[in-house]
Amino acid sequence: MTDTSSVIARRELGDFLRSRRERLSPAQVGLPSTGRRRTPGLRREEAAVLAGVGVTWYTWLEQGRTINVSMQVLTAISRALRLNDEESQHLLRLAGMQPSEPQPVACDPALLAAFQPVLDKLDPYPACLQTPLFSVVAYNQTYRHLFTDMDDIPAADRNCAVKFFTDPSWRDRYVDADLVASRMVARMRAAASTAANGPETAFVIDRLLDQSEEFARLWKRHDVLLQHYDVKRIDSPLVGELSLSFVSTQIAETGHRLTIMTPESDQTRRQLEQLSAFANGSHLQVHEIDEVTRDGAAAAGQ
Repeated sequence: MTDTSSVIARRELGDFLRSRRERLSPAQVGLPSTGRRRTPGLRREEAAVLAGVGVTWYTWLEQGRTINVSMQVLTAISRALRLNDEESQHLLRLAGMQPSEPQPVACDPALLAAFQPVLDKLDPYPACLQTPLFSVVAYNQTYRHLFTDMDDIPAADRNCAVKFFTDPSWRDRYVDADLVASRMVARMRAAASTAANGPETAFVIDRLLDQSEEFARLWKRHDVLLQHYDVKRIDSPLVGELSLSFVSTQIAETGHRLTIMTPESDQTRRQLEQLSAFANGSHLQVHEIDEVTRDGAAAAGQ
């Protein structure tokens, strides 16, 4: 780890500990609440006592100073601050006590040649290859037209988080946009801890902190989410509202994620088939897709 990345990681570690400490009340950890508090949550000395470490040492840790820290001490701090498993792993990564994950290359011709046929075979299910910070590096034809025509977006700007937080039309495609926003930022926070000084981190995170007040607010919460398999409702401009299960798996050799979206209902399956037919050059036009979708919805309601 370079000197610069070490400084960034120590600062991130301190900020993370402070955010978790400030979320705990004395009552939650069995301490009496004495006197008026100028800041929310536990005091530093209270956190240090609970973890069994010196107050000065804990203060230096939160301040990002260069001090020695062991797995045993971090485990004690995790327990004292009531960190969940994902937060504890995040803390260890920030402290450099977990092996670094490979940092994806945005556009590797060999990678694209290997995975593009796989993505194409997954049609009519939307599928793409992403970096952990949501930069899309490859996709199939159904995914291409899911939100907009991805081919019309410059390759450098094909990042789902950037589009979500800076393009209202993209965000509006998500029916549960507020929930998607918080989960997306929490996953980015977890991913960024392994590449705090990487080029993509600077490009994506710094750009969003500068351009989106919502992102900046959520980023300051220091929430982390390593993985979340959930169902998202997406309002496609071509076939209407879709209910899709998102499943992602990481490619160990490169660090990229293969994301596949599968239908949660027969109606969504039919809509994906219609979208795929359009995306792959079928004679079906947009107004005909609308009619087929309406007919399918009516049949489903019978």
